[in-house]
Amino acid sequence: MTRINWFYYAAPARFYGLAGKLVPWCAAAAVVLGLWGLWIGLVVAPTDFQQRDSYRIIFIHVPASWMSMVLYVAMAFWSAIGLIFNARLAAMLAQAIAPTGALMTFLSLWTGALWGKPTWGTWWVWDARLTSELLLLFLYIGYMSLRAAIDDERRADRASAVLAIVGVVNVPIIYFSVQWWNTLHQGASVSVSKAPTMAAIMLQGMLVMALAMWAYAFAVVFARVRLIIREREQGAAWVRELRPAGALP
Repeated sequence: MTRINWFYYAAPARFYGLAGKLVPWCAAAAVVLGLWGLWIGLVVAPTDFQQRDSYRIIFIHVPASWMSMVLYVAMAFWSAIGLIFNARLAAMLAQAIAPTGALMTFLSLWTGALWGKPTWGTWWVWDARLTSELLLLFLYIGYMSLRAAIDDERRADRASAVLAIVGVVNVPIIYFSVQWWNTLHQGASVSVSKAPTMAAIMLQGMLVMALAMWAYAFAVVFARVRLIIREREQGAAWVRELRPAGALP
């Protein structure tokens, strides 16, 4: 049986080519899954007897909320790998994940406000779940701001990695906040330990949208990390060979 040597792609030059091949496939999957999920959520899924059609925001809100936490954990993981092993590519991956994670967190908060107004009668409450999710957005912004404030890339990698690793403690607080505190936010509709509390077609639409956001995140992160690699490895011979004829040095 053929074994794949994953460490082969630890070199930025090799990962650059792999990411370039994966981007179009991930982007195509994101489009197909997104259209399928929206069709289920907006057309096929029935109207909720309590929240009426306002509940349909969950097909964006819930997957975005999941991705906001997953991407932060991924950013912290690659930050730790880069910090411990002085791995350049790991630090670049963490840097590439941050903007997409911030976008998902903002989308979670924005759609949550749109959902909260007709459901709770207000756009915002200082609820444990909402407040910890807002803190997650500040952590993403803080990570990116800290990187931008340090000119030396290696120092920026180390400083931002520490912030990312420390901030990961907020992720379980977000997830378990509805269990630890008496919050206005409803409990989880999907759990690994309990049966779903929603109709099967609603769950299907939500899961398809979650897969669409996964595919989108992969596509965007891979495309962004290629730009980061080219910028940070611009002195390497292989990068210079990528420039078209007549391009400025």
